[in-house]
Amino acid sequence: MHRMSRPRTPGSTHTLTVTYAGGEERRGPVTMGQANMIRCMLRDEPAHINIHDVWPVPVGTRTDSVVEALRSLVVRHEALRTTFPHAPGGTPREQAVASAGRFAVTVLDHAELPDDVLGYAESLARRAREERFHLDRDFPLRIRLLTRAGAPVSVAMAASHAVTDAGALAVLKEEWLALLAGEELGPPASLTPLDLAAEEATPAGLRTSEASLRHWERIIRTGPQAMFAEPGAEGTEVGTPLLTLRSRRAARALARVAARTGALPSTVLLTAWCALVAHRAGQEACVIAAPTSNRYHPRLARSVNTLSQDALLSLDVRVPSFDALLKKAWGAALNAYRHSRFDALRLWEVIDGATYERGSRFARDVVFNDVSTLPPTVASLTADGPRAAPGESGAADRDPDGPELELTWGPEQVLPTRLLTFVHATGPLLHLGMWADPELFGRAEAEGLLTGLVRLLEAAATQDVPLASLTSATGVRPAERGPEWLRVDGSWTSPPLVAATLSRALDGLPVHVTADAPAGSAPTRNALTAYIAAGDTPLTPARAHAALMDALPGRPGVLAPGRYVIVRHPPAEADRTRAWLHRQILGEGTGRQADVT
Repeated sequence: MHRMSRPRTPGSTHTLTVTYAGGEERRGPVTMGQANMIRCMLRDEPAHINIHDVWPVPVGTRTDSVVEALRSLVVRHEALRTTFPHAPGGTPREQAVASAGRFAVTVLDHAELPDDVLGYAESLARRAREERFHLDRDFPLRIRLLTRAGAPVSVAMAASHAVTDAGALAVLKEEWLALLAGEELGPPASLTPLDLAAEEATPAGLRTSEASLRHWERIIRTGPQAMFAEPGAEGTEVGTPLLTLRSRRAARALARVAARTGALPSTVLLTAWCALVAHRAGQEACVIAAPTSNRYHPRLARSVNTLSQDALLSLDVRVPSFDALLKKAWGAALNAYRHSRFDALRLWEVIDGATYERGSRFARDVVFNDVSTLPPTVASLTADGPRAAPGESGAADRDPDGPELELTWGPEQVLPTRLLTFVHATGPLLHLGMWADPELFGRAEAEGLLTGLVRLLEAAATQDVPLASLTSATGVRPAERGPEWLRVDGSWTSPPLVAATLSRALDGLPVHVTADAPAGSAPTRNALTAYIAAGDTPLTPARAHAALMDALPGRPGVLAPGRYVIVRHPPAEADRTRAWLHRQILGEGTGRQADVT
């Protein structure tokens, strides 16, 4: 492992105040992407949601040239002159573009710099992410200029995710370097945030958003509520260590699978990961969030804006072989990406309504973020991207051949997901970072999941692989669930666990939950019924359902019953469903509507 020499303390630090003037003062609604990120910024820790980048300064560049190029970018791009006015405690719905203003550049001068300047700059940029951006007043870039004896060496910055994403930072870096080289920049060819907001408000834009919402609602109503509904899966914020895979073996195998099948390497990798995750989770479908740049249209390709949103992919793995799954994955992924532009506030209304009716809690359990097509300097800079250990930044670039297969453990992050994967490169080596819930994946099992991915790619490199053979082909075993676990409405659940959770939510009232196939349905289509002994407590199905729904976060193995039956006293044999059937019913209903009594 490459190790960085001890960081040098800056010999002096001073701040340059840079004024700018130019462009039009404008005001208007936020874009869908901005609304999505603003919601996250108000909810999440800044170190998790802010992004960062490092821009090496060409040798011989003067400080005033660095600053002037930054000033030109600010005048050129409305996003960098944008704030989000809002009342205290409110959520911004509007953006304001200034025609003049100022920003700061903090200069950190050093007599000497560490051998790994990039790693040192990276650590400073990450540190700058830890402070929250004030949306109503802060300049969206927090800029540090590293100098050696007064000579600029590197720019390290944190950026507000409300106006930038990894693609936007790549555009800014490219244009900044062009300005330093003395090039003339043509007028921006992509939409500004305000122009995009206006387009999104047109009938065509609204239809796009509504189609995306319907896509999400269909999956949320029919797919598994959580990929990892199993013993040990608890909590909503999980401390997970980073495990990095770097493998030439895997890259060679990936290329051979792509050549054999005619599929894109990115689609092959996504298919392999879905097959493996669904196999490990014991699920019939793989539901994953795949963040996408939304920069496919020329009008958005070079937009300095926050465009990235989740594509929600549902891939039915009930097919005989890997090749058959690969054929399905292309269409499923394309459909997901087509539906990744949406009104985030409306989406959460849809999610809340659909899950309340279904009696589930949508879990963003699995996130798969393939940033391998982005420029290397920004490929790892998204909100939840890897936090490299000192001296590891850029390791793949310094060692282009890389190891045959290397697994490296890194620092821990607290994340609202159970399996997060970043793909940084697919050739000449496969380089990805994975964070897996340690309650579900011990260190050996987490390592086995990544080596299992390599084994699956190698097996599929020469021939089709039966999905029934995944355990022997990969070494990855399905989750072990006891006999009390069963599938209900497409999701794994445990009736005793549901009963215990509902009882706690109702202050200890006796509860019995049973699973039966509704009349006229297939035996595999179980439905839950909860019997509640309320005693003298005034209780309705609606109140019982509301109490259980409030208890669902962090309990992916719990589904709300489709029917609540309220009696006064529990039977003597409270563990037998037949005994509850002879109790006098005080009320019954779904709890989702007016109670039937």
